[in-house]
Amino acid sequence: MELEDVYELYMNDLYRYLLSLSQDHYVAEDLLQEVFYKAFIIIDDYEFSHIKAWLFKVAYHTFIDYQRKNKRLVLKDNMEKHLQADYTTPEINIIEKEALTSLLTDLNYLKENEKQAILLSDFHELSYQEAADILEVKLNTFKSHLMRGRKKLVKIIKERVKQDDQ
Repeated sequence: MELEDVYELYMNDLYRYLLSLSQDHYVAEDLLQEVFYKAFIIIDDYEFSHIKAWLFKVAYHTFIDYQRKNKRLVLKDNMEKHLQADYTTPEINIIEKEALTSLLTDLNYLKENEKQAILLSDFHELSYQEAADILEVKLNTFKSHLMRGRKKLVKIIKERVKQDDQ
């Protein structure tokens, strides 16, 4: 598979993943360029059976390197305008963006390993083993993080909904 094909196929997924990590459109774009630069260097030398998982692993480590370098995480309130999706009506568009923003905000209350497990497994549909490899943890540890994160997230969402109804 050519790098251009890989780029076209996974660019949007990687961008959304990096945006969810960095919460900054410009940082996500820069990190995406860095990921594909690394892929450009390596892709000709190796055959990949799971290129998507490898790209997500490179993206995760690129973000961690960026975070270490800058020692801070910049949060933005208007990230929903950068998410790309196809909506049928403006009403549905607004409702889904608000729901996604609320969900991403709720994810920030989880421990980092639980948040990453949910993002990789549920948002980006990677297999448990691929996600565990990306996070460099054992499969059972990953499953534990995912289960705990999901339980905590459900509890957080229920509390938020309860507060909104009051």
